[in-house]
Amino acid sequence: MDLKLLNDQGQADATVSAPDTVFGRDFNEALVHQVVIAYQANARSGNRAQKDRATVKHSTKKPWRQKGTGRARSGMTSSPIWRGGGRAFPNSPEENFSQKVNKKMYRAGIRSILSQLAREDRIAVVESFSFDTPKTKLAASKLKAMGLDSVLVITDVVDENTYLATRNLPHVAVVEPRYADPLSLVHYKKVLITKAAIAQFEEMLG
Repeated sequence: MDLKLLNDQGQADATVSAPDTVFGRDFNEALVHQVVIAYQANARSGNRAQKDRATVKHSTKKPWRQKGTGRARSGMTSSPIWRGGGRAFPNSPEENFSQKVNKKMYRAGIRSILSQLAREDRIAVVESFSFDTPKTKLAASKLKAMGLDSVLVITDVVDENTYLATRNLPHVAVVEPRYADPLSLVHYKKVLITKAAIAQFEEMLG
């Protein structure tokens, strides 16, 4: 698989050979969907708390006598079918939303996403991505000159200057290959990878 090599002006003046084991796989939509949903679910935290019929504020007095009123029998007002009663199956802070995905499935999903991005021409390569000074203006001007507004940059090493220069850009993220998650790969319009990061991907996923 050949990927475009961009210069500082965003022009593709050459190509880079990428391993087919990572960037030339078939697209498995079901697997990608499962991996992305599992990643989102594992990021959730149980931060909702609702009261059941034992914890809701209520009186234990029987609302009316058992027989003779013509109404349905009722024991106390905390019943879930009563207005103001407790929830039948309440959410709790200990709720666990995590989903298990095997390592082989996760890696296969990442390979499938990268291959589809390459086919859709949403992935490109640069020699390096770094800055001498931690200035957001420099990062913004460089990405603007390359014609990139929504981009995930995957570089072999994220130094302090690069991190500080890009952290305030709203539609830009810079990560190392080991931190490239499936949600970010499908979210951003473009993915920019350095040559050294391609070698790391081949070592990790090949």
